[in-house]
Amino acid sequence: MEDDDFAFGGPGPESLALGAAALAAGLVREAEALATAAAALRNALVPLPGGEAGDVRRTRGAMGTVAEAAARAALALEAAEAMAMADDAARVARIRDVAKRMGMNAAAVAPLLRAAALAFRSDDASARVAAESMAQAIAAALEGAE
Repeated sequence: MEDDDFAFGGPGPESLALGAAALAAGLVREAEALATAAAALRNALVPLPGGEAGDVRRTRGAMGTVAEAAARAALALEAAEAMAMADDAARVARIRDVAKRMGMNAAAVAPLLRAAALAFRSDDASARVAAESMAQAIAAALEGAE
């Protein structure tokens, strides 16, 4: 008996599609968390009616953080859309293109992808494996040379 008799073929097309959909949903949740944090921080910076404006330098710095969180949320939503593409290379190209147009580093999506894979909401083991391997491959490509 040869070793080839027990070869593992990996997740099938349906599991790959389910994994991509799960990653997209996870990226939307990550985007929502970032957008919520940005909105809460922005609201905290707005002075109350009749109140003092506070330190302008501190407010300006914090508003930069608000803008960065909002931009990361937008990039996460674009990455979620990219999950509908046919393969990982197309997904990576789309995320890199969008990040470049936004003036951001595409590698910022990598931790969001990994978080989405960890927050997988299904008992389908094959789809989970597909999502984890897809997230790792895309994240590694995004963190590589651009």
